[in-house]
Amino acid sequence: MGFMVLDAWAKASDTLFSTQRYGDLAEIRIKGRCFYLLKPSTYMNLSGNAVRYWMTKLPVPDENLLVICDDINLPMGTMRLRRGGSDGGHNGLKHIIEQLGRQDFARLRMGVGHDFQQGGQIDYVLGKLTPEELETVEKLSAKAVEGIKTWAFEGAETAMNLLNVKP
Repeated sequence: MGFMVLDAWAKASDTLFSTQRYGDLAEIRIKGRCFYLLKPSTYMNLSGNAVRYWMTKLPVPDENLLVICDDINLPMGTMRLRRGGSDGGHNGLKHIIEQLGRQDFARLRMGVGHDFQQGGQIDYVLGKLTPEELETVEKLSAKAVEGIKTWAFEGAETAMNLLNVKP
């Protein structure tokens, strides 16, 4: 889900990703600010390696980190922006928290639902989206990008009011 949001943002900004160490990286400038979009090439449960590496290489203050991830605990079409918190059972967030040694970074959780049999979580999360789900994700991606810009320029509270609503 995170990659889909970043791909939509890059496409809308006429920006391309370049393959770098630990992932694909794009840079977008808006109103004098630089946004770095990172799609880690590590396994999801090792994505903290990519985040830690790029946080040391790029001029990004810790408080400007925002991680986008899927969330099986949220229904498809739902988003939740938070300033920090636990990993919520998400192995990618868990590894990022471990590698950074902190959990006080923003995260945007994108709901994918949990329409799978017990033990089928991996196949479900990595599976193909239905045409209806793909349409939902495309709309959500555009809204997520606007929410991220709002977070950057107007603050977390305003962005949470925009994004943390039921579909």
